[in-house]
Amino acid sequence: MTESNALPPNTFYIEVTGSGIPEVDGLFVPSTAPSAESESGTVSSLGYWNGKMAWDRADGKSARSPALSYSNSYTSWRICRLDGHLAYDITSADQFPPTDREWHVYKKGVAPAPNVVLHHFDPRKPCPNPNVVFVLGGPGAGKGTMCELAESQLGWTHLSMGELLRVARRAGGLSAATIEEFVTGGKLVPNAIMVPLLKDTMETVTRTTGKKNFLLDGFPRSMENVEGWREVFGVEVDLPKMLYFECPFEVLEKRVLGRAKYSGRSDDNVESIKKRFDTFKAETLPTVEFFKSKGKCLEVDTSHDRQTVYDLVAQNLAEYTDQEFAAKPLTERAEVLLGLRPYPKTEQ
Repeated sequence: MTESNALPPNTFYIEVTGSGIPEVDGLFVPSTAPSAESESGTVSSLGYWNGKMAWDRADGKSARSPALSYSNSYTSWRICRLDGHLAYDITSADQFPPTDREWHVYKKGVAPAPNVVLHHFDPRKPCPNPNVVFVLGGPGAGKGTMCELAESQLGWTHLSMGELLRVARRAGGLSAATIEEFVTGGKLVPNAIMVPLLKDTMETVTRTTGKKNFLLDGFPRSMENVEGWREVFGVEVDLPKMLYFECPFEVLEKRVLGRAKYSGRSDDNVESIKKRFDTFKAETLPTVEFFKSKGKCLEVDTSHDRQTVYDLVAQNLAEYTDQEFAAKPLTERAEVLLGLRPYPKTEQ
């Protein structure tokens, strides 16, 4: 028999929803089943079955323990009903139950197959607070480029406020029309929309990926945003640092108009650029000055070469950056972004 007694603890949680059998839906927690021999002869360890992580129903009602486990004999992940009969399975050798593919409806299952979500933290408890750095600068100042580099090379999660709003606008819903009105008019989207959108997105990323380091590109754009942030995360919590990318309007205009050739963005035009820049000066620059007064702002002159700017960004993020990420070689994409190799012809 193969002993599995040197495995890391199972600290993950599984959420199952939308199954054809309501009793299958719910939260699955790391299994506490005692050691036992599986059908393949493997002796289980706490939180494991057949050498892979395993889960019990959080309500403890399942006749089978663990209720979500892996079968070596069938090379598949399996979810059982309350009576212990198997309801859904999926052929896979993955370390975790697949969350990106449709499960198979087994003999005792009822279509449709459920949705499966992996949580890195117990969803019954508050989500761990994120490590956040605000990133501001005029339209075209290079925020997106530097944030993409930090995401791919330093392991941070880049959240573009503009992109989040565009996604929310395309998805429809109650706030879509409001977002459309404000974005196309070059105005700031109301705080009541922006802050909850950011909070929900960060929590989803943290729970499903385990990542807690975030670059918020394009937030806060006003002191109202700062107050909204404090209302959500608490006035007693220290304000995050800010990276401010400074760039003259003439350079910003040239960059954005050049980007408009392939971006497909409705706000990449001369009129919108002027409105966005005027809004930036009127509402966002006072916010930058506020962070400077608190000693929370690193000002980056984007007239420097991209490597110098990136080095400053990496230095400011070093406190929370996983050094394994920081030490890895530059990817081809990173070299393109840094100007060390030309853009592929399809991107010009």
